[in-house]
Amino acid sequence: METIRYYERIGLLPGPVRTGNGYRVYGHHDVARLRFITRGRELGFSLSEIRDLMRLAEDPDLSCGDVDRLARHHLAEIRERQAELQRMAQELERTIADCCGGRRGTCAILSGLQTPAKPV
Repeated sequence: METIRYYERIGLLPGPVRTGNGYRVYGHHDVARLRFITRGRELGFSLSEIRDLMRLAEDPDLSCGDVDRLARHHLAEIRERQAELQRMAQELERTIADCCGGRRGTCAILSGLQTPAKPV
């Protein structure tokens, strides 16, 4: 529920209608909008990007090409992060492989954390 309130505060969701006793009432449009936001987050879009996608979805004058550009840019960022995570995993694998299980003073993992990364 706090997430929904946050989305209301930042303008991604409109403020809800309230009943006489103060309960929030959400309509079908609100639920669809929340699903859109949730799915966008599942795909890794930032809230700012989701806001842009919502504007694109609501503007009949914009083309699918505008959405395509935003999605392709996001995909490129995901691939960059994947490559960085792969580099990190390889470095960690090398560090773990150097571990001899000896005393802390000779721990290759701790030494590896104190040494600057090797250029890729």
